[in-house]
Amino acid sequence: MIDVYRYITMAEKAILVLIAIFTIYGVGLEMNKVVQSGDVQLTDLLLMFIYAEVLGMVAGFYRSRKIPITIPIFIAITALCRLIILQGKGISTIDLIYESAAVLLLALAALVIRWNLIKLKRDSGDSIY
Repeated sequence: MIDVYRYITMAEKAILVLIAIFTIYGVGLEMNKVVQSGDVQLTDLLLMFIYAEVLGMVAGFYRSRKIPITIPIFIAITALCRLIILQGKGISTIDLIYESAAVLLLALAALVIRWNLIKLKRDSGDSIY
């Protein structure tokens, strides 16, 4: 009988390895761009944070076999902030309000998840950290 779970798990691991490789490649490209231009912009730094968070998410999966839901939320917050900065002053007011509200909503979601995690660990007697 075919063990479907085993094949899905192998595919998942292969995809995560590819994500890590492509992320490291993206970091290399970004660093090369910064070195070539001789200028570091805030958007470059935010992109590097996104890459670091993606690598942290992959490493976290291999450490605990789980992906904490807050990491993708932090990636989304960083990406939205980068988008707002990239758009600059040319962005319409309503778009800026929507994007800022999305950042706030994501931050509140991360806060609620963190509070629930702390409460769950406190109730079970586990260490929070």
